[in-house]
Amino acid sequence: MMCSTGGDQGSDPEREARPDDDRAYSALQEDSLEDLYENAPCGYLSTLPDGRIIKVNTTLLNWLGRKRGDLVGRRTFSDLLTVGGRLYHETHFAPLLRMQGEISGIALEMRTADGSRLPVLVTSTVRTGTDGQPLLIRTTVFHARDRRAYEEELLRARQESERERRRLQQLATTLQATLLPPTLADVPGLDVAAHYHIASVDEVGGDFYDLFPLAAGTWGLFLGDVCGKGAEAAAVTSLARYTLRAAAVYDPDPVAVLGNLNTVLNHEYNGTDPRFCTVIFGLLTSDGGQGGFRITLASGGHPPALLLRADGTADYLPTPGGQLIGVLPDAHIATTTFRLDPGDTLLLHTDGLTEAHTSRRGDRFGDDALLDLGRALAPTTARHTIAAIRDVLDSLGTGVDDDTALLAVHVPRPDRADRPRGSRAAAATGPST
Repeated sequence: MMCSTGGDQGSDPEREARPDDDRAYSALQEDSLEDLYENAPCGYLSTLPDGRIIKVNTTLLNWLGRKRGDLVGRRTFSDLLTVGGRLYHETHFAPLLRMQGEISGIALEMRTADGSRLPVLVTSTVRTGTDGQPLLIRTTVFHARDRRAYEEELLRARQESERERRRLQQLATTLQATLLPPTLADVPGLDVAAHYHIASVDEVGGDFYDLFPLAAGTWGLFLGDVCGKGAEAAAVTSLARYTLRAAAVYDPDPVAVLGNLNTVLNHEYNGTDPRFCTVIFGLLTSDGGQGGFRITLASGGHPPALLLRADGTADYLPTPGGQLIGVLPDAHIATTTFRLDPGDTLLLHTDGLTEAHTSRRGDRFGDDALLDLGRALAPTTARHTIAAIRDVLDSLGTGVDDDTALLAVHVPRPDRADRPRGSRAAAATGPST
């Protein structure tokens, strides 16, 4: 590379660019205050305390399509507003300005010469004399048409979003209804009650239950909870419900029924998106003249059923070791067999109840609280049991963040001498929020 010498040495790029900067700076100095006022990027006008216009800049005149002589000394500021704007000016804007001495960012609409509306944001201040009396009002007007268009677009988008949300809620509600039995089977000698608590109207839950007849003198019942929410969970729920019913007709043994469901789910959902559920299935066999039922329950990873006895006791029916349905090719199914005698009530539930958050931070309702509630309720009926737990769910409010399914069956006493303590016990043991 060759080096320059002499007068050309040390060429300064900043010096080469300086002439343009100097010219711009000179032009800025020559810019008059009057020009800055007249051609500002916003509108300016000054009015007397009574509102008469005494000065207005060119920018605002151009926006309104008016001449200076038509406004100065002849019109008031409120004359430039729409009917609604004048009403707001007289009832809100002007009184606040008199009290506060200034007011800023008020959205108004001005009427242009051709009758169209000009959305603006207005800021006004009161200039006072040495005696504290108002001399004039200075007002700055900002063009807000683009902002108004943006706000209207946001409003339209929000309204469309709300319409879509309502449509999805209706769809979710309809879909949820198809996953639950419209009515439960009428079982002679058995009272039945059920409830489905929806945690969110925006999503379809995966809880399900049913009670249906099988061979003469036997009935099947089940209650389950599919992992996840939404359309995918609904598809698994539908498959599980119909598989359970069909399998029970083929072989009502509870272990065989859940084994069939496990095979179906494991075969259908064994890829990159595995789906599984917890289920408890029961086979009810009438004792005929003895007035009770022999029940065999089989559980695949489901919370244990709660048995409320006629003698006032209540305990969980243990089904330990039952594995989730659909995860393994050969899931272990836990079973228990017992009698449901007159005055007894059996409660099946999903974990949305026991995993609900209480008012105490971090605490959940839990299995112990449900057991305490059952002991306070017993002896009781299916209807009163469900009513008491509904009260608990309502008291937990938003702490219930998962759907909850409840199914209770009760053998009435022959003399109908059940003495439920449902509402009183629920009030005594239910957590507060």
